[in-house]
Amino acid sequence: MNALRFPSDFVWGASTSAYQIEGATKEDGRGVSIWDTFAATPGKVRGGDTGDPGADHYHRYAQDLDLMRDLGLQSYRFSVAWPRIQPNGSGKANQKGLDFYRRLIDGLVERGIRPMVTLFHWDLPQALQDAGGWESRDTALRFAEYAEIVFGALHARDWLTVNEPKTVVDCGYRQGVHAPGIADSGRALVACHHLLLAHGLASRLLHEQHPGRRIGPALNLHPTYPAEDSQEARDAAVRQDAVENRLYLDPIFKGFYPEETLPADRSHIREDDLAAISEPIDLLGVQYYTPIFVGPDQRRVIRHRTRQAGWLEDYPDGFHDILVRVKRDYPEVPLVITENGLATDDEPGADGRVADEDRISYLRGHLAAMHRAMKAGVRVEGYHVWSLLDNFEWAEGYAQRFGIVHVDFETQKRVPKDSAHWYRDLIRTGELR
Repeated sequence: MNALRFPSDFVWGASTSAYQIEGATKEDGRGVSIWDTFAATPGKVRGGDTGDPGADHYHRYAQDLDLMRDLGLQSYRFSVAWPRIQPNGSGKANQKGLDFYRRLIDGLVERGIRPMVTLFHWDLPQALQDAGGWESRDTALRFAEYAEIVFGALHARDWLTVNEPKTVVDCGYRQGVHAPGIADSGRALVACHHLLLAHGLASRLLHEQHPGRRIGPALNLHPTYPAEDSQEARDAAVRQDAVENRLYLDPIFKGFYPEETLPADRSHIREDDLAAISEPIDLLGVQYYTPIFVGPDQRRVIRHRTRQAGWLEDYPDGFHDILVRVKRDYPEVPLVITENGLATDDEPGADGRVADEDRISYLRGHLAAMHRAMKAGVRVEGYHVWSLLDNFEWAEGYAQRFGIVHVDFETQKRVPKDSAHWYRDLIRTGELR
């Protein structure tokens, strides 16, 4: 095939999150997070796994920084663990926690890698959950205070506020399969509003106190399609789009919620909230994994190949479609792909090599689709593969591997997979083959 060339200033990176890779959950003053509590509850996580040891990144970050350099990464998107900074979710900062992230950022800069910092990747301090969690307006206010501490302590140009609020809402509050384990649709919408309010308050704060830096949310977007050629299925796809995408995009970009998502009781939505939520953003983190096909009964229908994660359909056209749709329907801001990847069952062979051709195939198809969207005028300025390292995959524990680097969780040995070598060559040449 002919090579697809990316712009010379396109930024190639990889992503991780604190709870999934750091380990060291009880060290250096770190407080308890809701994921510590959830994972320690029998039956909640596959195999009884927890965030310890993760990939032991807290102790091995220097080794991981060298690994990033050797792969040629130009950007590293990571998250700060709120309980490391404020063990109880409020009050004075824990200096040892801040120092860890300072060392990490210094190490990135020394190696010529741009830091992209996520403030919240699901590890809410347990003390805040005990006081109401995201159902409490106070949590959004505490988040702004936490953001102010981190903004002042860490020097980075690009910031992400809340990672995948939709996953927190759907998995944590509607279905109860993620922390905090609540299954109540009404409570989910209250949590959704306060997550978005937290995003808006932090964004406003950065703009007021640190002009020149950039901030936005990281949204997992799912193009929705009818699973059959019927008016009922088409109507179902429109309804699904409201809860998958417009529930988050509309308030952030347009200052209102889609009418079909508003609950009867709106007492948690105050007069000025949507003005805060729609604080102009400087970039949008887009995370794409899978489309959603829905039948006339509003149920999801799997139409394309899945692999280890049964929810993740390999459909690159969906990536193209959601990028074009965001450009078409919303005010234009720079887009940064902050997650895209595939879980496969990867283990080293007898020769030590980790052959993950399925992942390479998935990434090649999706990067080609992204390139097509860019040719159509979509302003994508960077891409981060999910994930740099095999990690704790939430409710699946250590059973699913998304990393381009294999981690032996017994020895913590890192082995770049074939996909890592492939990605390194793509970064070096700027050409997709």
